[in-house]
Amino acid sequence: MIVINEILDVLNCTFISRLNRFTVRIKIGDREDNAHLTNTGRLHDVLVGGGKGLCMKINGSKLKYRLIALSDPLYSDSYMVIDTIIQNRSFEKIIENNLLSWFRNCIVLKRNPKVNDSLLDYLLECNGARVYVETKSAVLRGSMGEAMYPDCSSVRGRRHIMELMSLWKRGINASIVFIAGMRGVRCFMPYKEGDQVVDELLCKAYNLGLPIHAFSIYMDANGRIYLDNPSLNLCSHWWCLSN
Repeated sequence: MIVINEILDVLNCTFISRLNRFTVRIKIGDREDNAHLTNTGRLHDVLVGGGKGLCMKINGSKLKYRLIALSDPLYSDSYMVIDTIIQNRSFEKIIENNLLSWFRNCIVLKRNPKVNDSLLDYLLECNGARVYVETKSAVLRGSMGEAMYPDCSSVRGRRHIMELMSLWKRGINASIVFIAGMRGVRCFMPYKEGDQVVDELLCKAYNLGLPIHAFSIYMDANGRIYLDNPSLNLCSHWWCLSN
C-alpha cells in the first residue's frame, strides 16, 4: 500500500455519543470532552458507543479536538477515515503524486469554485483542460463489500450532482469522485435506502456520460493514510447498470 499522507500527533480516543450534527462526545485517557465532527452523514454503523477512534487537536474557539477516524471492525490494524477535511486533503495528495489513472497530470487550480449558486470542491487542470470536481464521502460499507453514499437524505448532494450534469451538458468537463474511507471495499454504488433521489440522479449522470469515479483510503494507528484502491469500479449489481 502507498502512504499518501500522515496526520501528526494523533490521539487515541473513545467515541461516546453524538451530540448533534457537528459535535461528538469523546474520551481521551480518563477525561471526557466534546470534539468536532466534519462528516454530516448519519454514520450509524460506525459511530458506536465505546468504539476506538483517533482524534487530533484543533484550535477551535469552543472545541479543542476533532474526531478523524474510527476503528474498522473488519481490520484490527486499520481505521476508517471519516473526516471529510482529511479525505479531501488526501485527494489533493493523490492528485499531486499522479496516482489516479483517470486524473493524470492534474493540478489543483482552485478549491471551492463557485458554479451558479453552488460551491463545488475543486477546479482541476488536467493536461491543459479544466475539470470541475465534486468529492463525496462514502463510509458506509455494504454486506457485499460495497462502499456506498449517502447514508441519509442529502439535498446538498442532489444539488451538486445536478450542477455537474448541467456543466457536462454544456460541454464543460466535470466529474464526481467518491472517497471510500475504509479498507478492502471492492466497488462503489449509491445507497438507495439513504436517498432514492441521489440514487436516481447518479443513474441519470451515468447514462449522460458524466464520469463517476471512486477510490479507497484508510488510516493506521499512527496517523498514516494509505491509498487502498486507486480505482473502485461501480458495483455490477447496481440496478442502473442492468437497465
